[in-house]
Amino acid sequence: MPKEILVLKHIDIEGPGSMEDFFRNTAWNLRVIDLSAGELRSKDVADVVAIISLGGPMNVYEDDKYPFLKDEDKFLRKAIREETPVLGICLGAQLLARAFDAKVKKAPGKEIGWYKVNLTNDGRRDPLFENLPLELDVFQWHQDSFEIPKGAALLAESLSCPNQAFRFGRNAYGLQFHIEVTPEMVESWIDNYIKKEAVEFNPKDMLIESYKRKETFRRQADIVYFNFARVIAESQKRRGVD
Repeated sequence: MPKEILVLKHIDIEGPGSMEDFFRNTAWNLRVIDLSAGELRSKDVADVVAIISLGGPMNVYEDDKYPFLKDEDKFLRKAIREETPVLGICLGAQLLARAFDAKVKKAPGKEIGWYKVNLTNDGRRDPLFENLPLELDVFQWHQDSFEIPKGAALLAESLSCPNQAFRFGRNAYGLQFHIEVTPEMVESWIDNYIKKEAVEFNPKDMLIESYKRKETFRRQADIVYFNFARVIAESQKRRGVD
């Protein structure tokens, strides 16, 4: 029986972060594959209990520049058809939205750093956000945004970027914000993504803030991971898998 949660990584510096420690203590193995190395072509949706698609600096609509995005699109569409639990984060959420034929486009403005998002009425009742406050402090790093797929529920929103989280069906989730990020990852992203002459904020302050929030943000992330693990377990139960 499948025992693997497949993590799709688009770039080396945007890995699973804090989720790696959490899922190490579950019944499932967390396997991270590098999409840019073509590792997805040998995988089958039937071999995994869930899929987590991570972030990356590329855009959903850059298929020609990043051919592995086409492979991922096919893979996610198959997972949707087979009702495999999927969690998309940032770029992963945008790719998931596209797999549901929703549009992905430039956001009203870039979000980089710490922001607040609010759960909608559907979000307050959703299993993924159980035992979390109605207002969440989250880390953002994106310039694009997804439209909510037809038939999906909007779970979280914000003033600066209205569509922050959605659920389609019982177990496909997209989160525009990063729940997996650690201060060390933030530091790496600052070093690799920010050109000092183009910065509109103080990277040092953002990094200090990330270390200040480390413990509380990790607890919040663990709750989301725990809730997603329950989504996986319920999916397994419906399929009659032990």
